[in-house]
Amino acid sequence: MSTGIDWDSLRSVARAAVTRAYAPYSSYSVGAAALTDDGRILEGCNVENASYGLTLCAECALVSQLHVTGGGRLVAVSVVDSDGTPLTPCGRCRQLLYEHGGADLWVDAEPDPVPVSQLLPDAFGPDHLKRKKGA
Repeated sequence: MSTGIDWDSLRSVARAAVTRAYAPYSSYSVGAAALTDDGRILEGCNVENASYGLTLCAECALVSQLHVTGGGRLVAVSVVDSDGTPLTPCGRCRQLLYEHGGADLWVDAEPDPVPVSQLLPDAFGPDHLKRKKGA
């Protein structure tokens, strides 16, 4: 359950991160913030590229920060646009967040936060690969 998560603080960090986004092509800036299982708050922003396909979503930056700062698991994520409106992660980012937070990771959404398992039902993940190796 998302009880105990300070969503206002996460949204505030995400709104600050959105101001540092690099979005010269789409002008669509995105910021993200995450709470880790050891209490750290991470942030990220989108970084576009002229080829578009190489653009990095804000959630990618979060996962990179997770590992750069010591690893662990994501517990809660807030992603916002330049107006501070919560955004639902794209499909690629849902998979990325699932891998680094699991089915119980909470994702900020309107009207209420939801577990990533609700955004990505029956997700494929690391456990599937472990079963294959053990077979």
